[in-house]
Amino acid sequence: MTSSTAPTPALHPATLAAHGGSSVADPYRDLAPPLHLSTTFERAADGSYPGGRVYSRDQSPAYDGVEQLLAQLEGGSQALLFASGMAAASAVLQALRPGDRVLAPQSLYWAWRNWLHEFCAHWGITLVEYANTDLAELEHQLNAAPTQLLWIETPANPTWEITDIAAAAALAKAAGARTVVDSTVATPVFTRPLELGADIVLHSATKALNGHSDVVAGALICARQDDFWQRIRRARSLGGAVLGPFEAWLLQRGLRTLFVRVRAAAANADQLAHFLASHPAVRAVRYPGLANDPGHAVARTQMHGGFGAMLSLQLAGGAEHAKAVAGRLRLFRQATSLGAVESLVEHRASVEGVGTRVPDDLLRVSVGIEAVEDLLADWAQALAE
Repeated sequence: MTSSTAPTPALHPATLAAHGGSSVADPYRDLAPPLHLSTTFERAADGSYPGGRVYSRDQSPAYDGVEQLLAQLEGGSQALLFASGMAAASAVLQALRPGDRVLAPQSLYWAWRNWLHEFCAHWGITLVEYANTDLAELEHQLNAAPTQLLWIETPANPTWEITDIAAAAALAKAAGARTVVDSTVATPVFTRPLELGADIVLHSATKALNGHSDVVAGALICARQDDFWQRIRRARSLGGAVLGPFEAWLLQRGLRTLFVRVRAAAANADQLAHFLASHPAVRAVRYPGLANDPGHAVARTQMHGGFGAMLSLQLAGGAEHAKAVAGRLRLFRQATSLGAVESLVEHRASVEGVGTRVPDDLLRVSVGIEAVEDLLADWAQALAE
């Protein structure tokens, strides 16, 4: 009699995340992954490395589980951890050559925008900005001159414009350019850019991937391990912008609750956005989940199961009114970050300072997982005063 083994069914990403991307290992069969702190590894008598590791700057076992999990969640070939989202983004630019050309959106995370302009000027890279949602302009810019890299951020911080990833990536591919998508806000819970034609996905893992305001980290996930990806690997290895083992362990722990956290926060954000949109003290709400949002139709095609936990609102009373409302909120803490379990708010123009493109009556809101009734009541009292 012959026996057969049934194939292992493909697991949902939420299941992979809940298990932390690591298997139970002998000899202890511990469910939580071990914490690997060693910075160096012993050679055998003949000088070889039986453990396959040399030095932890680029070969820490602490990265293995979380990098494997991130690659699985994004449907990618390989993932790399970095010391921050900015470090991950910087490694992509460091893989370019002087004389290369980059297209970047007009609306994107302000610290990255500032660094991008400075780096490109010093590195001899041509940087051209395009309107986030204007595919005709994007196509024109891609065809205006040889372009090596298209940068997309969607939803775009802090006004949450939606770029059509599939359409933009197809235009970039036709023009011979790679596409990198900053998917920090969408997360793999709602959007998987590699499936839409992107070449690389970026995450500031500090935000929703970790979700607890206690880790600064970044990650890149590639569709294929080509020469450009190897240059990114080399930039991380030699530049040393790597994550500590404890931070990697915390990130892996945070990822285990990613799907329940992000879905709960997005559901709260959706209710809050609708509440604020109908309030007379609010001039406008920017949230792709609203049916009248300019990006709603595209968001519905590439964000599945929710529209994220970020929104912005503009106050009818102007900048001073916005600052006053932020100060009266009790549950929404005034702090800089997003994607964590607690709700945050900030007057974004004040944070960005001189040169900001953010309207001065705008408040950026990161919605957490608190009881939505409490969140709505907090805004009701702040706006009522």
